Amino acid sequence: MDLIYLKSFMEAARCKSFTKAAENLGYVQSSVTTHIQKLEIEYGVVLFERIGRSMRLTSAGEQLYETFGRILELYEESKNRISRQVKGHLQIGTIESLIAFFLPDVFCRFRNAFPQISMQVYPLLEAGILQGIRSGQLDLGIMVDRPFADDDLHSLIIREEPLVLVAEPGHPLSKLGAVDVAALAGQSYIATETGCAYRGAFERLLRDHGVEYHVYNEFGSLEAIKQCVSFGLGIGLLPRIAVVRELEEGRLIALPFKHHEITFYTQIVYHKKKWLDPSIRHMIDLLMETEAESA
Repeated sequence: MDLIYLKSFMEAARCKSFTKAAENLGYVQSSVTTHIQKLEIEYGVVLFERIGRSMRLTSAGEQLYETFGRILELYEESKNRISRQVKGHLQIGTIESLIAFFLPDVFCRFRNAFPQISMQVYPLLEAGILQGIRSGQLDLGIMVDRPFADDDLHSLIIREEPLVLVAEPGHPLSKLGAVDVAALAGQSYIATETGCAYRGAFERLLRDHGVEYHVYNEFGSLEAIKQCVSFGLGIGLLPRIAVVRELEEGRLIALPFKHHEITFYTQIVYHKKKWLDPSIRHMIDLLMETEAESA
């Protein structure tokens, strides 16, 4: 028995008209008539009778009206219970800079909407995020990378994520009106981990232009990179959101360097076969709304 039949029956009983019920439900009248007929065949009774111009329920129809009402109430209750996702898990993979400087407000708002969802956030590099999405270990990935197309994955761009080449105040390159790739020859720089997408793009850019460079050290910690740069141990390429405070306080400066090959975007990634339950959809909406609010 299809719930559509029950809804047609309940609306026809309420309106005392197949025609009006069809209009309210967005069906043609013949569909409502068919639904009622199927119920009558299934129960072996007549559900409506016509007396003159009026239509009313038979005694069997009155009994089923009460029962069907309870069934539909239970159905709506079950939908509401599941849509609220009272309990569950949400597994997210993202990078350190987003965890520290972009996502806390989003996570707070999510918890207010879904307080009993257990959210696990894993700090990973971009390759690890993509692997986790493909394997089903992660529900969502939030990463900084170039736009990409993949047969198995959806990618939603949230915003362009500016990258800045930072140095200690007074660095010789800061005296240039613009720093081109060639000017970076011979520089030491403090790098993020191997496998970081924007580090890889930056080093490819240097190699493609024949620029020699020296990785003084590499860290998985943004704070370690910023501290080393501020002490003059090298320059560093980092998302601007990670160095806003240091730039404002003058502990670091942003070198006048920009190149289209290191233009990156914060984006949401999930598997095309992933069922987006209400909690996941809400997280996606919050991420997109956060950028819209800051625009």
